[in-house]
Amino acid sequence: MKSNALNIENYINELSVERRAPMLTLHQTILSNLPKGFEAQMNYGMIAYVVPHRIYPDGYHCNPQLPLPFMAIASQKNGVSFYHMGLYANENLLAWFKNEYPKHCKTNLDMGKSCIRFKKTEHIPFDLLAELVKKMQVKDWISIYEQSIKK
Repeated sequence: MKSNALNIENYINELSVERRAPMLTLHQTILSNLPKGFEAQMNYGMIAYVVPHRIYPDGYHCNPQLPLPFMAIASQKNGVSFYHMGLYANENLLAWFKNEYPKHCKTNLDMGKSCIRFKKTEHIPFDLLAELVKKMQVKDWISIYEQSIKK
């Protein structure tokens, strides 16, 4: 469910009562662990964590007017989604995450290339996601992006 909210506060406030607290906790968890240089903003109708143009002027190759995306969270019809482009682009980080996930969750990992889906908000492993957020610095993400993704 793509949101038309213009800022993060409005996005959180428009959520259902059941989703508001977990999404706010997830957002605050990310902000508390986000390496220096990344910024939170609305992007693609989700709460996004990006490399701003002042750090990476080229922006996103698909649309250079947008900052370089890194992570995002969204409340969707069937649950909460956590997007982390580093998992898609870095095999070692993905392997680490897949190994750690069962230590934090009793549910099976429901994951796409960069998207981790949580059907029930009580299954969100906030401590594991906090650890994941800390694992990649802005310079590391830019380097991986330029070598692996940007064509």
